Amino acid sequence: MRKLVAVLAGALLALAPVAIAASYPDRAIKLIVPWAAGGDTDSIYRSFAPLLQKYLGQPVVVANVNGASGTVGEREAANAAPDGYTVFAPHDFIHSVYYAGLTDIRYDKAFDPICLVSSTPSIVTASAARPWKTFQDMVADAKAHPGTITVGASLGSTSQYSMALMAKAAGIKLKYVPYDGTAPRMSALLGGHIDLADSNLTQESKVQAGKLKFLAIMTDKRDPQIPSVPALKELGYNVEYAVNRGIMVPKGTPKDVESSLGAACAKAAKDPAFAAAMKLQGTDVRYLDAAQYAEFLKQDDALTKDLTKELGLLKQD
Repeated sequence: MRKLVAVLAGALLALAPVAIAASYPDRAIKLIVPWAAGGDTDSIYRSFAPLLQKYLGQPVVVANVNGASGTVGEREAANAAPDGYTVFAPHDFIHSVYYAGLTDIRYDKAFDPICLVSSTPSIVTASAARPWKTFQDMVADAKAHPGTITVGASLGSTSQYSMALMAKAAGIKLKYVPYDGTAPRMSALLGGHIDLADSNLTQESKVQAGKLKFLAIMTDKRDPQIPSVPALKELGYNVEYAVNRGIMVPKGTPKDVESSLGAACAKAAKDPAFAAAMKLQGTDVRYLDAAQYAEFLKQDDALTKDLTKELGLLKQD
């Protein structure tokens, strides 16, 4: 009898993951956004979360766990139980902070990709207090006064990499001032406390109001929404840069749970409401499924490593 009980207990334990996966989700899901509330990343995921909730049938609660260029939230997500009830909302910073030595977390060792949902082109943006009218004006000033033009950035993250890539192509030296996330960086730019920052089309109304200046967009051609703003490639600088955002889960999450999340993610990304929200965010909807996202991450990781080395920021391989 004791042997029979042990056999039955073992069988029930073996079936437990299947039962959990079959009932998933049966409670609220925590979506960790590793940046402060009010920034671009937060706004994009707050548009996405209600749609993910719609297709999962359970609440999806956004949790802003910011600090240290996104690595505080990344670590909390990596250490969470792999059960599908903690979901991570990263962008390309997961590569740069690793290679720049700000974290020891390798994205592919800590997480499984679920889907990519959006891509936001970067724009070189200046304080209205500065006299520059064009990108070329800024470059001429930077060359005349090397190391004096200030750039707000989350160090080791995309906002530094985009501007460093631009500066390298233009042959100028800039001074970086750390801000943890978009919201404080843009407040500093609006207040004239810094000269430049990476931003995007969400700042267009402030440009139209004369509070900021768009100098150039990091795409291969002009954006129809801001036709007066030149593309860096058009000006002779071979630079393209965008911030890509997706959904991941801690490594070890049951495959059935990942499939359920993936199916809901696909529906949410393709929902017309998400496209409408992203248009307001100056962001392109860019859906990739788990396999496609994994390949994209692999390529993005390799490119980021090369760029980190090229910029002299590489701390670890």
